[in-house]
Amino acid sequence: MTDFTKPQIIQLPKIHDLRGNLTFVQGGSTIPFELKRAYWIYDVPAGEERGGHSHHEMSQLLIAVGGSFDVNISDGYSWRSFTLNRPFEGLFIPPGIWRTLDNFSSGAVCLSLVSNEFTEDDYVRDYEDFKRLSQLREPIL
Repeated sequence: MTDFTKPQIIQLPKIHDLRGNLTFVQGGSTIPFELKRAYWIYDVPAGEERGGHSHHEMSQLLIAVGGSFDVNISDGYSWRSFTLNRPFEGLFIPPGIWRTLDNFSSGAVCLSLVSNEFTEDDYVRDYEDFKRLSQLREPIL
């Protein structure tokens, strides 16, 4: 059984057809949460970074539906990096994990599927605050 308390790459269904491939997401079955919101990041200028926050409650799945980018995550104790470049794989990020996205290729599109509707109260936007909060938990990376 998969442990969805830790960040991990999730393989999404991939239906191969001579006309092209199809991948889909169904909240609660192909991803470990009910989908409440989706947004995408694109046209990121060279050298720019996105993210730079954590969430108290929200779970997230990041997918490179076009191009590639790096996702750097921290539990407040250590860092780990993932390169996303396959539209049939997503990086699951549970609550309490800091994330930054960088190294976007030309034409990259990052699809973000999330478990909660937007509320500013769910965000931790200061890394020092995040590190203080993370000291209340065990390391998970």
